[in-house]
Amino acid sequence: MAIETPGQVVQSAKRFTGWYIAAAIAFIVLGVFAIMEPAVASLGVALLVGWLFVFGGIAHLITAFKGGGAKQVIWQVLIAVVYAVGGVYLLANPLMAVGTLTLLLASVLFIAGVFEIAAYFQIAGASGWLLANGIVTLLLGGLIWFQWPSSSIWAIGLLVGVNLLVTGFTRLMLGAAGRRVVNRVAA
Repeated sequence: MAIETPGQVVQSAKRFTGWYIAAAIAFIVLGVFAIMEPAVASLGVALLVGWLFVFGGIAHLITAFKGGGAKQVIWQVLIAVVYAVGGVYLLANPLMAVGTLTLLLASVLFIAGVFEIAAYFQIAGASGWLLANGIVTLLLGGLIWFQWPSSSIWAIGLLVGVNLLVTGFTRLMLGAAGRRVVNRVAA
């Protein structure tokens, strides 16, 4: 392994922060697109989940034959079949997949909101932000749930878009701060 000079380290750090900032901008662009077209983004998420299930099935099938006895092989093959069938079903019925994922999302948000509110009352000296987050999460889960199935059109895509946008801005700020540090060290 070659020892890098300080100048090479600075150049590597500049290159890294450059790529980090470029990735942040890509997140922001994708987030804006997902917010502008939440139905398309929701469909993309459903297709991604379908493909992940298919690949998960393939991975379990490969794992099944790596040894461990007949019992392990049988269980791994069964799990592989469940994943593969589920993935193919999601890919063949993407609109139903969006609806199902939206209902799952609403349930998770609703339950998480209830737990956060309960945690606020159980933790001595808990921040009011925990309670506020719990209330907003509970309301968001309820909003999606009570507007289902029509919420399927916007919910997943909008939330993914907002997440991508916030992630992008966060990464952009971190990358810019890293670049400033590298420039100070180089000076």
